[in-house]
Amino acid sequence: MNFAAVRAFVAVAEKGQFSIAGDQLGVTQQAVSKRIAALESFLGAALFERVASGAVLTADGQRFLPRAKAVLLAVDQAVESVRRESRPLRVDVLSRRLAPAEILRDFYRANKAIDIEIVTTTGGADEVIRGLLDGEIDAGLRYLRQPVNRIDPQLAQAFAYFEPMQIVVSDQHPLAGRTSVQPGVLRPFKAWVPGIVSGSEWAEFYEDFAHAFTLDIDSTGPNFGTESLLDSIADSRSMLTFFGDRTRAAWPQRLARIPLAGPTPVYPWSVVWHTGNQHPGLREFVTHLRQSFTPPARGEVWLPNHMASLAR
Repeated sequence: MNFAAVRAFVAVAEKGQFSIAGDQLGVTQQAVSKRIAALESFLGAALFERVASGAVLTADGQRFLPRAKAVLLAVDQAVESVRRESRPLRVDVLSRRLAPAEILRDFYRANKAIDIEIVTTTGGADEVIRGLLDGEIDAGLRYLRQPVNRIDPQLAQAFAYFEPMQIVVSDQHPLAGRTSVQPGVLRPFKAWVPGIVSGSEWAEFYEDFAHAFTLDIDSTGPNFGTESLLDSIADSRSMLTFFGDRTRAAWPQRLARIPLAGPTPVYPWSVVWHTGNQHPGLREFVTHLRQSFTPPARGEVWLPNHMASLAR
């Protein structure tokens, strides 16, 4: 089987157009068409149906796609296994300001001989899983709503960090003098968390959190970024927002950052990886996270119901 043809097939399947796939592969549209035609001839099946917008997979194409991706991943891993110089360990951390970046920083401080490439895609777990299956990244840190081996048996996961949630209020807020706050105490106040993407993992987390403690969490309004949000909170005597304890930000002086306790809501970050990945730094990274993770005592923290059973 011609691997160039298989790569062309996967590119067209993902992009939906021969011309865009050609741009990605660095070849002409005609070259892509020839490779697809040769692959279809080899397989004895049509893989695409040509439509006005480009190309869509046939039933045979849909069956072939996951196997084609697996073949390409295996080929790429075989090539990497004999290269003299290993490429950096590519880890998706979502954002350099969030806890996953700090988790990766902790690992690097303890393992400076391992070269690391920080990847910051803005999507959720689905995008990380796609990157793992396509061989674009070696590991990712995300909130996982279901066991990843249900999606692909070669994917694995482990809890990396249960991030304690905190509230951020102005120094004029009624809660500003507290050293800690129980979640139920927040009921009279409006919590503003702009930028929550509908259907995302963090949207589900906040929905479950609000339901569990009968909270008013407002996600409306434009998201102008962290600094703008904190300025708005600093100017309000009644509004609050939520931050994780390892979220990095430039803090205005007029703010108070108060831990939640009794119980402490935690955002469950997990590491996910492909078990067939032979990168020499991946095993050390996963081992480091497993050894660093300490499950909290039951009753001390709050987790969404479906997560609580997995954390026991």
